[in-house]
Order: sequence, then structure tokens, then C-alpha cells
Amino acid sequence: MSLSSEVLLEMRNVSKSFPSVKALDKVSFTLKKGSVHALMGENGAGKSTLMKCLFGIYSADEGEMFLEGRRVEFKSPKEALENGVAMVHQELNQALKRNVMDNMWLGRYPKVFGFITSEKTMYDGTKKIFDGMGIDIDPRKVMSEMSVAQRQMAEIAKAVSYDSKVIVLDEPTSSLSGSEVEQLFKIIADLKSKGCGIIYISHKMEEILRISDEITVMRDGKHIATSPASEMDMNKIIKLMVGRELTNRFPPRHVGAGEIALEVKGITSAHNSVTDVSFNVRRGEIVGISGLDGSGRTELLENIFGISERKSGNIYLHGKEVKNRNARESIKNGFALLTEERRATGIFGILDIMENTVISSIKEYRSSFIALDHGKMRADTDKMIEAMRIKTPNRKTKIRTLSGGNQQKVILGRWLLTEPEVLLLDEPTRGIDVGAKYEIYQLIIDLAKKGKAVIMVSSEMPELLGVCSRILVMSDGKMAGEVDADNTSQEEIMRLATSNI
Repeated sequence: MSLSSEVLLEMRNVSKSFPSVKALDKVSFTLKKGSVHALMGENGAGKSTLMKCLFGIYSADEGEMFLEGRRVEFKSPKEALENGVAMVHQELNQALKRNVMDNMWLGRYPKVFGFITSEKTMYDGTKKIFDGMGIDIDPRKVMSEMSVAQRQMAEIAKAVSYDSKVIVLDEPTSSLSGSEVEQLFKIIADLKSKGCGIIYISHKMEEILRISDEITVMRDGKHIATSPASEMDMNKIIKLMVGRELTNRFPPRHVGAGEIALEVKGITSAHNSVTDVSFNVRRGEIVGISGLDGSGRTELLENIFGISERKSGNIYLHGKEVKNRNARESIKNGFALLTEERRATGIFGILDIMENTVISSIKEYRSSFIALDHGKMRADTDKMIEAMRIKTPNRKTKIRTLSGGNQQKVILGRWLLTEPEVLLLDEPTRGIDVGAKYEIYQLIIDLAKKGKAVIMVSSEMPELLGVCSRILVMSDGKMAGEVDADNTSQEEIMRLATSNI
């Protein structure tokens, strides 16, 4: 029997229910040795729930799991790791105040004399793993000082360090640059050659079709189809995912031509991650910002919104200067920021959907000095749930139980309730399925049609070209150029993005 045909992992008829929701309904899944098996579906289809049942985060209500023919039922992630099953989550959960090697060896610190932690062993072990994977990160660097992409690569390296037989990668390239994606694909190819099985969850279909051996599609908690990747194409996958044809990836583009709404002059950040950046956005216009990871895209939005220290520069809204010294002041001035990392800086995980929806406009719900108008809060939340097509049992559901895409819709609804004049969007569709992406694009375009100024940062150039009228390109903290979306190409954008490096 060839290596690739040997069954490594089998999940049979796995079901899982939460209050008011059946997340998994008798789902079966098989992974072969030395293969990449893609798991696809819309947000809320049950992909992550299935993998959490495998990894010991959830306990399945029914069904069986077999690892190399042996029946397993992991009670915790620690038990799964000890048995050769690792998972890299879409939403990174790292000790940000600790350094890289602390995170790498957390829960399994090497000891000398039986009780003293050996930092030398940790450093040497981390460096050896990084060198073997081609990762250039200092093991002693504090996590909070690294970009999301670097943290993602460190987390992937941690999974590899367990000598795992099965590695689950949940949206592993959502924050990686083109060169980092290629590096990850080389790592995956090396793992395959050693007989490791990779379960790859992604909404990026070009990647799926390129690296997968098999593709399984889920919808509404059910297994829909499994097929060799060679027999699938983008249209087939989309139809299986959404249950219908999706003829266009993007809604018709809206080109705003109003007067200048936002003007940014000479913005320079305190740490020089952004240097002397100037641009403007008109009413009803959607302007994209492109650039490689570390180019200053996110830092620019954070400076405009006042959550990152500004050394110099001025911001004008409708011709009047606004200081935007902090988030509270920026919201008061009509600005809204949807952040790149929804789990770390977007959602309030312990709160429900209603609380997450109304929190940025809470003053609007005061019926007296201390009392809140809960009726209006409920009505506005229900309106956002309907408008955003958020999949949830009800408004009292904890937001942390929703899929990533539905969490993103709640956050966007939160900002829409503040009725912003300027909407700053940092990777608004990161980790979101093709159907939900279309809905979010339409919401963004509808806002522009109402005369709002929209700035959208994205790592996906087709997204910027499909939604924006103009694209500003950043390189090494500086504005490298501006292109018209109708008269440019991905190659031109990439040339500008690398011009200052």
C-alpha cells in the first residue's frame, strides 16, 4: 500500500449540539498519510467545531474517531498534542507579554536537575526548529512586538515541534505575505514527505486547488461532498458551499465623486512605522490601501483613529481639523475602525451579541442618568442581525461561540450604529467565506452610496481591485504610489509595494 493511501485519521458520524444549534450532524471525515485534505464551507458550516472535537476542545455528542486505526477520544488539547495531533487556530491565542521561546515550550519546559527551566535548551531548540523551516525570528523576541504574520509563523512552528502526525491549519495564510505563503507551502510539502497529514481550512480557493490532494465541503453542519482536488474547480466548490451558483465575486463597484471628506497631511508615527503620509478620500469613495506585511498599512489606520501615537501630521474632516487623540475622541468625531485581529481587539468574548453590538454607541441608549433603554438596544441589535444576516440563535448568544465571519459581521454592525463619517477597515474579510465576503462587500458599498468615506486595508489584491476605485500602495512606511483600480494590475501594485525595500 502506498503511503498516501494509508488512512491516518478517521472521524465517523460526529455530531455536536449547542443550545438552540446543531453544529454538527453525523459528519464523517478521513485523512490519509502524506496528504493535504482541505476542509471548506461557509462561516458557521461546522468546520472549526469538527476540528475542536478532534482536538479535545469540545466533546462530541456522538460519533467515533480513530487515529492510525486506534479509537481515540481526547479530553483536552494537551492530550491531543501528546498523541500527535496539533492545531493552529485562526484566532491566535498566545501569551503576548512573553517571548517566542516561552510560547513555544509552554507546558513542556525543559528542565535541568529536574526542576530548573533551561533557557539555553529552549533557545537552541527553538532556533533549530526555525532554521529547519526557514523562519527568521529571534526566539527571545517578545510576542507583542511582532507582526501578526510573524506570530502566525511561530505558531505553525510550534505545531511542527510536537512531531505531530496530524496538523490542523485553520486559515494559516490569512495574515501572511506572498513570500511567507510560499514558505509555508514548502513546509507543508516537507511535512507531507514525512507522512504527516495536513487538514487545511481556508477560504482562499486558489490556495486550496494548488496544494490539496482532497477537498471536503461542509454546509450547515453536514458533510456535503468529498472529492479529489484534481476533479474540483472554483465554481464547483462555491456551488457546494453555498448551495447555489455565485456568478460574481464582487458586487457592482460604486465610484464616489463627492467633495473631499477626509484629508490626511504628513502623518508620521511616533516609532516611524509611518513616515510623512498624505492622501484624501472623497464622500462616497472606497479607497484601498495595499502593501506587504510591515509596510505600515495597519499603523496608518491606527494613527488616524488615535490608538497609535502620532509624532506629526494633521487630519481634516470636511475641511475642519480633528485631533483624534484617542478612540473615544475619534468615535465622537465620526470615525470608526474595524481592527485586523477581531479576537484580540474587536470582540468582547464574554459578552453577548447585543452587548457587543451597542457598546460603541451606549450613550445613545440612556433613558436617564443611570438607566438604559433595553427595548431600543434589543430593536437595534435585531435590526443589525437581520441586515448582516448573522447566523445566531438569538441576540443573547455569547459572541465567542459564533464563527469568525459572524463575529466580523457583529463588529461591523456595531460601527454602523455609530453612523460614522469615515469607516476604517483593516482586513474586513479576513478568514471569511466567499458568500459572507460578498455580503460584506455589499454593506461597504451601501455605506459609500450614503456618502461615507471608506478606507480599506487588504492583503488580497483581487479584493481591492474588485471593490475600491483607487488604491494607495505603501512600502516601508511611506506612500509609494496611487493607482486607479480600472487601469492597473496586480503586477504594478506589487512593483510599488517593493519599491522602497
